Amino acid sequence: MMRGAAVLAWVTGLGFGLPCTYAIWYFADRGDVWTFLGFPAYGRGPFEDIGIETTVPLLVLFLLACVAEVAAGWLLWQRRRAGAVLALALLPAEFAFWDRFCAAARAGGRAGQDGAGPAELVLPEPAPGPARAGRPASPPAMNQQPPR
Repeated sequence: MMRGAAVLAWVTGLGFGLPCTYAIWYFADRGDVWTFLGFPAYGRGPFEDIGIETTVPLLVLFLLACVAEVAAGWLLWQRRRAGAVLALALLPAEFAFWDRFCAAARAGGRAGQDGAGPAELVLPEPAPGPARAGRPASPPAMNQQPPR
């Protein structure tokens, strides 16, 4: 179980951290947030809505959280309790970043704007349910016959 947690920590740490290194370079070089598959990566979201502009130090702080997650994965792989403690201690900071950065992608680049997020691009449309197919959503009353 500890090894599985280690792999998951590595996947999240490297999965978010490696693109973050490019996003830091891109932002420092061009002064704008990197766009990946049409969505802003690491910026233009709820952080800006509450007055926290995307800056290189903010992106570096997120990268440090990713590096700490990779370190937690290494400790978990070694079956050390400190890895579990570190992973749990990182969760509030990581959640804040995930919520603030990923919300921009969900909202199409800016919180509150219409737009398809990543899930809408890859998930199939749900099949029509009974209420959408012209049938009643609830069972008929006891004294009524079901429609034929």
